[in-house]
Amino acid sequence: MATEGGGKEMNEIKTQFTTREGLYKLLPHSEYSRPNRVPFNSQGSNPVRVSFVNLNDQSGNGDRLCFNVGRELYFYIYKGVRKAADLSKPIDKRIYKGTQPTCHDFNHLTATAESVSLLVGFSAGQVQLIDPIKKETSKLFNEERLIDKSRVTCVRWVPGSESLFLVAHASGSMYLYNVEHTCGTTAPHYQLLKQGESFAVHTCKSKSTRNPLLKWTVGEGALNEFAFSPDGKFLACVSQDGFLRVFDFDSVELHGTMKSYFGGLLCACWSPDGRYIVTGGEDDLVTVWAFGDCRVIARGHGHRSWVSVVAFDPYTTSVEESDPMEFSGSDEDFQDLLHFGRDRANSTQSRLSKRNSAESRPVSVTYRFGSVGQDTQLCLWDLTEDILFPHQPLSRARTHTNVMNATSPPAGSTGNSVAAPGNSAPPPLPRSNSLPHSTVSSAGSKSSVADGALAAGVSKFATLSLHDRKDRHHEKDHKRNHSMGHISSKSSDKLNLVTKAKTDPAKTLGTPLCPRMEDVPLLEPLICKKIAHERLTVLIFLEDCIVTACQEGFICTWGRPGKVLETRTLAVCPRT
Repeated sequence: MATEGGGKEMNEIKTQFTTREGLYKLLPHSEYSRPNRVPFNSQGSNPVRVSFVNLNDQSGNGDRLCFNVGRELYFYIYKGVRKAADLSKPIDKRIYKGTQPTCHDFNHLTATAESVSLLVGFSAGQVQLIDPIKKETSKLFNEERLIDKSRVTCVRWVPGSESLFLVAHASGSMYLYNVEHTCGTTAPHYQLLKQGESFAVHTCKSKSTRNPLLKWTVGEGALNEFAFSPDGKFLACVSQDGFLRVFDFDSVELHGTMKSYFGGLLCACWSPDGRYIVTGGEDDLVTVWAFGDCRVIARGHGHRSWVSVVAFDPYTTSVEESDPMEFSGSDEDFQDLLHFGRDRANSTQSRLSKRNSAESRPVSVTYRFGSVGQDTQLCLWDLTEDILFPHQPLSRARTHTNVMNATSPPAGSTGNSVAAPGNSAPPPLPRSNSLPHSTVSSAGSKSSVADGALAAGVSKFATLSLHDRKDRHHEKDHKRNHSMGHISSKSSDKLNLVTKAKTDPAKTLGTPLCPRMEDVPLLEPLICKKIAHERLTVLIFLEDCIVTACQEGFICTWGRPGKVLETRTLAVCPRT
């Protein structure tokens, strides 16, 4: 692990760090925050979140930035590494009473220089559609809180759709909305569409089409985050019960599951090619799950507290291969990603390419991803072929991969050694830990859903979901909370109780759902740096920089190697 000094230096805030590709540097002139910079009391407030959209305008400043701090929501022109931020001129600013923004998402498909659609979720359960350029408020969904009274934890536009969006709540439910439909004046009535192990999906039962179109009930406790695969076909959900569940979005089939080492899972992200999902949560670990095999292939231990955000870096990730491999996207999408990675190749790719030609290996891969947490640390990780294709001698795995012995495993670990892949390793894990199809669905196969239930009232959703999509052009100290034992849903809707499995965490440990620490490789972070005073809540990888944010409300820009001009002014609007 890369470190800089020891003792007191370990507690100092870092303003730069070095990886194989070069020096990343914090740019004070590109820091965004509340304009008056009055100290913000973050206790009890919802996490600061940041959303980006590019409007492709002619000015060269097409990026727009939205972030929430407490009861406030701001919308700025984002100038990144190019120019100092002018905090006195937000494009739009909103202050809410009685509720707080919790999350937001831009519709990249419909964004123009004149108009942009922004969804905002709130702590009281409502979802607002606004246009911060026109400074208009279009619609308010769940206004009377008849659909769900709990906090909105995640909101996302359905990929490729101009009108569909998905909303997750702390109740453990998700709802599919259409911006063109209204919500009813009475609480919705539902009918069962599909039911499986620990999930149920219902349609809204009404004479006229109204929101929500679908209601998903997933797992136990809060549904903390969800993420669509790069091709938009699959949906990864992480819940407070510690489970990752991956669904086929259109057919509502459960593809596979994974269990945290302990505690809830808080975040998840897909690799750029859709082959891997990384999760983070209350076990202080990052976990890498292979989509095709439905199994855990590695864990990363570098954080000293809960992991709040994980994200892949598509600009540093590099992939070269000669033989096609299955993944969740189309061949066209994957070829685009290959060129995308090659255009931004670094020395890591060069090293792997040399090995590829010298040893005639069919695949040469390096995935870069990052994580931030409540320990105020930023970690960067490399996921290389030694982990992805574990059919090599132990010595080679140690040479070419950041694999370390778990000398200080997280609490709950039963051992401190890593079983590296090779001849001496124990038998490989089963290639699938997804639930048997016979237990996943009690409403029939995909075809029966399409021919039966959809024809009985969900055909409008099917049409929108399958045909309304357009072609895409791109994409501190804490107390450990073993939350599985005391989670309960705050929602009064009895449907939340449908088919929720009471999974004993002790029974999953040591199974393919949750391998023991010694059963999978343990990754060591490339870098692990303290970069803030308060817990970190944002990590976004852009082409010329990395963006982070903490609960104080400071959004920071880290210039990538070679992207920063040394002659720039370094301080504008210093912190008070």
